[in-house]
Amino acid sequence: MFFSLEARLNRLTRLKSKRYYCGLIFIFCERMWNYELYIARRVAASGQRSFSRLILRIAIVAIALSVSVMIIATALIAGFKNEISEKIFGFWGHIHITDTSLSSSFLEAAPIDREQDFYPFLDTIRQVKYTAPQVFMGKETDRFVEKRTKAGIRHIQVFALKPGIIQTKKAIEGIILKGVDRDFNWSFLEQYLEEGEALNLPDTSASDEILVSRQTADRLELAIGDRFIVHFVERNEQLRRAFTVKGIYKTGLEEYDSKFALVDIRKIQQLLGWSENQVGGFEVFIEDIDDLTFYTDYIYLERLPNDLYAESIREKFPNIFEWLELQDINEIVILALMMMVGIINMITALMILILERTNMIGTLKSLGGTNWSIRKIFLYYAGYIILVGLFWGNLIGLGLCWLQDKFEFIKLSEADYYLAYAPVDVNFFLVLVLNVLTLLITLAFLIVPSYLVTRINPVKAIRFK
Repeated sequence: MFFSLEARLNRLTRLKSKRYYCGLIFIFCERMWNYELYIARRVAASGQRSFSRLILRIAIVAIALSVSVMIIATALIAGFKNEISEKIFGFWGHIHITDTSLSSSFLEAAPIDREQDFYPFLDTIRQVKYTAPQVFMGKETDRFVEKRTKAGIRHIQVFALKPGIIQTKKAIEGIILKGVDRDFNWSFLEQYLEEGEALNLPDTSASDEILVSRQTADRLELAIGDRFIVHFVERNEQLRRAFTVKGIYKTGLEEYDSKFALVDIRKIQQLLGWSENQVGGFEVFIEDIDDLTFYTDYIYLERLPNDLYAESIREKFPNIFEWLELQDINEIVILALMMMVGIINMITALMILILERTNMIGTLKSLGGTNWSIRKIFLYYAGYIILVGLFWGNLIGLGLCWLQDKFEFIKLSEADYYLAYAPVDVNFFLVLVLNVLTLLITLAFLIVPSYLVTRINPVKAIRFK
């Protein structure tokens, strides 16, 4: 029951006892400073010596475990998605520009002219303004707002593809040759070169050098400098070309490493009977993946002639990206479970703390303390426990992420996961959000069990042992 300040003073005046003066001091302290926080700090200090210290330590461990698991889970899933996406985008580009008749299998090649209005000037685009429907609560409205892309287009390069059959002294295997030109961005592939070096593309004639994957080299027992024959079928005729292994790469994308090898694009043009100005298509690299959908539509609608088509790599390989998006569900489940673990343990700890401090609650009530002010004492105390747990949880979670990033002690099967180790990508803003949400959500759930204070009778509480 809540009383006004005047009513409480009149009540104390009638008692004419020592409680009168204690009550005056209590009310003065209540009005002039945050006595609940002061008492909570004193309770926290004495709690280290009480019988409930084991329960408190379990609650701290539960919060620390929950936060550390949440940090590690978000870092691992983000790192996993980013690494695989970067590998796929680095190998294929973000957007493909091809003839409208070219299928997603890449094998039905139709030549297009290299001389285009957008090539190579497309990579000069930085940011683009556009209008889009306003989104409210996940749904588009009838209103339109002006937006701007986060970044621009980084690079554009030509390519051409031709399937063939590799013949060595000991084995025969199918392969798809990807022809690249001097505009090819080697910065991505060079980091995955295990042996040899990048292709040398002279100005005078087509190079016979080839880059093969580690998987292909091991199966065919190839080494740097080895020479072999590749057989092709073109217009019902069998063609043969000799290539020399210049380098061996390994991206970890086993599905693609086993199928593709890189050669001079002029070799592909010769095999297909194309001129030097004819290519299979263009690969476009953008600076920010969030702009992928917009730039795909923008290039197709605003920059390309009617006989060319732009398609994002997500549309070409939807299965891989759908699989990556499923990881978001795993992340949400892990975060929800860990949050529940922390909340349940804190509710248990709070109820034990209230029962342990029954005498103190009775004394405070007899001095005029309101139910809400006493509940605030225990909520402050619970907040202190949560903060300690958050400190240790962040220390453990971020520490383990740093160790994994530094020493890569968690290994993976590249054949199954496309990666040799578990990557981590710590987003410190997300870590801050997780900490704040853990503190606020846990405290919000503790408001209900703190109502136990209102059920305690001052007279019985003082006598409680």
